[in-house]
Amino acid sequence: MHGLRAVFIGALTVVVCAAPALAGPANTVMGTVITADKAHVGQGSAAVGTTLYGGDRLSTETMGSVQIRAGAARLLLLSASVAQVNDSEGAPSAKLLLGTATFSTGNAHAFTLYASTAAIRAQSDAPTIGQVTYLNDKELIVTSKRGPLTVTVDGETQLIPEAGAYHVYLDPAASPQGPEGAGSGTPQGGKGNGRGGSPLKAGRSRFLIFAVAVTGVATYFAVSEALESPNRP
Repeated sequence: MHGLRAVFIGALTVVVCAAPALAGPANTVMGTVITADKAHVGQGSAAVGTTLYGGDRLSTETMGSVQIRAGAARLLLLSASVAQVNDSEGAPSAKLLLGTATFSTGNAHAFTLYASTAAIRAQSDAPTIGQVTYLNDKELIVTSKRGPLTVTVDGETQLIPEAGAYHVYLDPAASPQGPEGAGSGTPQGGKGNGRGGSPLKAGRSRFLIFAVAVTGVATYFAVSEALESPNRP
């Protein structure tokens, strides 16, 4: 009897000690909700102070919004939007699945916003605010509110200049010009084709971008803490 009890206690100890290891990345703290209105974390309501873990899904209802602090970055989901937070190479990230998200940071390696096959990041350690609208799995609108951004798809990177807004076609064949030519985010010699830069030869690019008019609707975004203190946890 004593031997059986010892075996049971030993097995229980192993299970308890192993539990944190089995939990894995999903228990990694990714951020904290700092504002929420008609917003959800998973199936529950999002509330100020809610802790977010890797794999958590954020969503907003129509006219809703939710803002989180994720390390040295801020992320704001606008109305009718969905995103999943996670870890990317040791830094917070989010994947936009629906709607529009705005992020801010003062560190190029502090945060990555994914949308379909694209990865959008700050181009430098200067204060940066970027916005991405998910149109469908082949099209995005990427806007730089402050500081330049980079868009990377399958190892190819193009630049979104400060104050620029670009329609990103992740399938070149579906773009208005097709794969024969489109705009680069860095016009050669400072001269563009009026649609985002110099034409690219067919087959050179895995994705195409065209400049679009910025239709600004003011949105309150509390970013000062992230921009002024990029290394603040």
